[in-house]
This record gives sequence, structure tokens and C-alpha cells, in this order.
Amino acid sequence: MISNQGLGSGLDISGIVTALVGAERGPKDAQLNAEQGRLTTEISAIGSLKSAMKTFEDSMESLGKSSTFLGNKTTLSNSDYLSATSEDDAVAGSYNVEVVELARSQKLGSQGFNDVTTPVGEGSLNFAIGGEDFDVAVAADASLQDIMRAINSSDDNIGITATIVNNVSTDPTDPNAPTVSRLVLTSDDTGVVNDITVDATDVSGTALTDAFENMEVLQASRNATLNIDGLSISSASNEVENAIQGVTLNLKDADVDESTTITIAPNTGAAKTQIESFVEAYNELMTTIDNLSGYDADTQRAGALQGDSLVRSVESQLRNTLSSGFGTEDGEMRLSEFGISSDRYGMLEIDSDRLDDALENNLNGMSEFFTAEDTGFAATLTNRVEVYSETGGLLDSRDESLDRQVDRIGDSREALDRKMVSLQARLTQQYNAMDLLVGSLSQQSADLTNRLNSLPGLVPQS
Repeated sequence: MISNQGLGSGLDISGIVTALVGAERGPKDAQLNAEQGRLTTEISAIGSLKSAMKTFEDSMESLGKSSTFLGNKTTLSNSDYLSATSEDDAVAGSYNVEVVELARSQKLGSQGFNDVTTPVGEGSLNFAIGGEDFDVAVAADASLQDIMRAINSSDDNIGITATIVNNVSTDPTDPNAPTVSRLVLTSDDTGVVNDITVDATDVSGTALTDAFENMEVLQASRNATLNIDGLSISSASNEVENAIQGVTLNLKDADVDESTTITIAPNTGAAKTQIESFVEAYNELMTTIDNLSGYDADTQRAGALQGDSLVRSVESQLRNTLSSGFGTEDGEMRLSEFGISSDRYGMLEIDSDRLDDALENNLNGMSEFFTAEDTGFAATLTNRVEVYSETGGLLDSRDESLDRQVDRIGDSREALDRKMVSLQARLTQQYNAMDLLVGSLSQQSADLTNRLNSLPGLVPQS
């Protein structure tokens, strides 16, 4: 145990030892704190750079797709009768469409039943649509409800929905006529090609055959009919694909007297938006790099990555790519030909008029410049950025190196703690020994004084 005050010397041994240990530890703690602070700041800076590069990389994803430049924009003069979407291979132009009739599905009704829970009759039912069919076995105790459930739940069902309609009048002209229930079969798909055929087989009697063999057509199927620039088109579905090459029409309503004009044109607005997003992301990345690696004269503070070779390498790769030419069928092209250039601070800027002109007159060339697989601008720049930003890339390697250095500082702190504990114990032992010696010498001095004072003829000192 360390005493607060030496018994022999009266010195504050604990305070002295604490001060000496603190004097020894202070500079080393300060050095470790400074180094850890520098590493923490650098780790944060690398994280900011990785985030900015990821945002920049994301901005190039759409820039590298041909659909960004060669996609179409589809507009309608009236959206009441149809909607339309177009693929990249649709030919630009205008088309007049009249919807004459909508496609609809067939509905069949069975004979009437007084009780939907009464057994109908044993046998089987075969349902066919367009060359495909499936069977439903009807047990002796199966009711109309059971048959409905069996049809709808069959794993082999080829597109028929069964429902039961109750309270159906047997004579619509007589309000007092008795009512029955009828099984209604609806084809899930429209068009005459999807008409339903039902064959019934009875084990005994004719109950199934009577009920289902000659079902009443409640709603006849119908194909959609439309006119495109005066040409008549028939479709089994209200979704009409490639009647106009590369265009899908979704018919909503019919009126032969109403014409809808469909206009298909290159979607240059989408390409311009993506280019603007790319320029914005690039400038944000360069601003981040400048903040992390530059020097602020006003605050007289340097960025955490000032002079860092990795950051200089990133900056060099980006600027070299932006100034490079890329081959197209029209020859080598550069960003500057599309109105994209660097200002005196290294930031990108867009000449909107030149960009609009390029989009209007050289869209195919722009598409090839930006989107050529492996060799285009977007692919080249993405590959160069990924060397730094991808998992296991150069920025990850730097992060791991910094983390290892932080771990070593932790190890150094633990070693320093052990060293200071040892130093404190050694100093305490030394000062306690000194205190004992001082105490012994003081006692000897007192004894000698007492003896001298007791000698004859010696006047004691007061």
C-alpha cells in the first residue's frame, strides 16, 4: 500500500510518485492521441471519398444504357380510349387509332338448380379451351357448390372461373316466377379463341349431361377491333402488341367516331437529364476531393488527405478519361462536342444549346460514345472508378491499413499502461526505502543528541 506521507521524511510520497509517472506518461499519451486523431480524421475522409465516388458511379449506370439515348417517348392526343408504350425499336412517327370494339370473354350458364347443396349426379366434366382441356370428377354426393369449388381449385385448370348466381328468375316476364341458381363459367381470357367447350359424362342417368352439355351462352366472346391509319386490326386481347412494330396498345373504351393520335419520338429529354445528373455528380465528387486534399487559406487548415498519392491518382484518372476521345462510327468523339467542358477550376459545365443540338442531330453518335460495351465513355470511366471504390479496391485497402494502425495504437496504449504500473511500483518502492532511511537517520541523530546532552559539564542546547 502506498502511504500518502512518509513517516520518516514527512514527504507526500504518493503525490511525488503520481507526478513523476504523469510526467513520464504525458508526452507519450499526447503522441498517441495525436496519432489516433490523425488516423480517425483520415478514416473519416476516406469514407467521405468512398461515398462520393459511389454516388458518382451510380450516376453513370443509366448513362451507359442505350435505352437512355435511343428510348422513345410516346404521347397520346386523348387517353380516354387507349394507352400506349413503345420499345426502343419502335419507328418514330404519328399513328391514328380508332377503337371499334373491345375484346371480351365468353360466359356460359348451366341449367337452373333449386338447391345448390343437393347432389347433382355422379360422373365427370371435361372443359376445353383452344386445344387444351382438363377434367373434373363429380362424386355421387357432389352438389353444385362442390362442382364450382372443384373447377376453381383444380391444378389443371386452363383458365376458367366458376361462380354461382342465385335468385335467377325462370321467367323474366313474370315477377312471380320461381327462382333458381345457375353455375356460370367465365373464360379468364378474352377473344373467340378462348371459347369454352364442356362435355359431360354420366355414370348413370343424364343429370350432368342435362345440366352442362348444352350450356347457355350468356355473353358471347369477342375480339377487339381497331383501325390503325385506316387498316383494320383484330386482336383476341385488349392488350395489342406489335400491331404497330414495337408498340403495345392497351384498349380501354370503344368509339368508332373517335380517333386517337399516337406520336412516337426519340426521348431526348431522358438523355439530357442523365447527362446533367452525371455532370452534377462529377462536380460534387471533385468538390469533395478538393475539400479533403486542399488547403483553406482563410482557416489556414489543410485537408485530411492533402498530398495523398491515392487521391491524386483518383483525380488524374477522372480528368484523363474526361479529356479522352472515344471511337464511334463517325470517328473519334469527345465530351466537348456535346457542349460538356471543364472550367478553370476543373469543374464540368454544360453548354445547353450545344447539347440540345447534339441530341437533335447526332443522337446515335452520342449513344455509341457513351454506351459502347467495354469501350464507351461510361464503361471506361466506371472501370477506372471501380478500381478504387469496389469492395476490396484501393480505398478499402487504405481503410484496412488505417484500421490496423489504430489497432497498433491500442496495443501501444496497453503496453504504456503496463509500463506505467511498473514505474509507479518501482518509484513507490524507492521512495518508501528512502523514507525508511531518512527515518532511521533522524532517529540516530536524536539518540546522539540525547547522549551528548547527558555528558557532564555539557550545557544542553535549548
